[in-house]
Amino acid sequence: MGDQMMKHTVNYGGNEITFELERKNVKNINLNIRPDMSIAVSANHNVPLDFIKDFVKDKGSWILKNIVYFKESQREIKREREYINGESFKYLGRQYRLKVEKSEIEEVKYFRGFIYIYVRDTDDFKKKERLFNNWTHEKAYINFNESLNKMYAIVEKYGIPEPKIHIREMKARWGSCHRESGIILLNLELIKAPKYCIDYVVLHELIHFKYKNHDEKFYTFLTSLMPDWEKRKKILDEEVIRYL
Repeated sequence: MGDQMMKHTVNYGGNEITFELERKNVKNINLNIRPDMSIAVSANHNVPLDFIKDFVKDKGSWILKNIVYFKESQREIKREREYINGESFKYLGRQYRLKVEKSEIEEVKYFRGFIYIYVRDTDDFKKKERLFNNWTHEKAYINFNESLNKMYAIVEKYGIPEPKIHIREMKARWGSCHRESGIILLNLELIKAPKYCIDYVVLHELIHFKYKNHDEKFYTFLTSLMPDWEKRKKILDEEVIRYL
């Protein structure tokens, strides 16, 4: 999210593991596997590169195991998207089951643990997919803007301009900030995350209007406004990522 990162590669058991290194004000070396299987490492400026490379090598078997796991679960999920009764979908941090029902009025609703797709022909895959995608975009628009209003109220007094939200399907990141055009771009998949995680991503991007890079000032400011941001980020990276 934001500034450029340097790419590095290590060898582990005949496999090349490439990671992006970001230098920032953190106590530990942090390693994340992103939704697109790329590996992000963050570490303090004082930590030598060789030390970081050894750290990544030590995590080698864990990294490879998780990449295989993500690939498998992605394949399964892509294959599973059939829009049939009992199928599982994540929405705002909760798991819902799908119910497909025949109806003249075609729409999507959710209540009591179920997402209902009402459709004239219950076997029309394309129509069910279109109805569901439109509903997801609509819900994302409403929830992301709700989050923006809430988070902007916190930062307005620091002279940050009020941006607009654009929504897109993205592989590698939850959000990005386009300072020149006054736009925050958010990943559609974020609609699967709990609202407090959406708030974290929105606040993170809002702060980029004040501090372009992930430097000490950025994190000090973020921590002062949202002391538990790391907890929220962890939930996002560890729990929601599995459903991407």
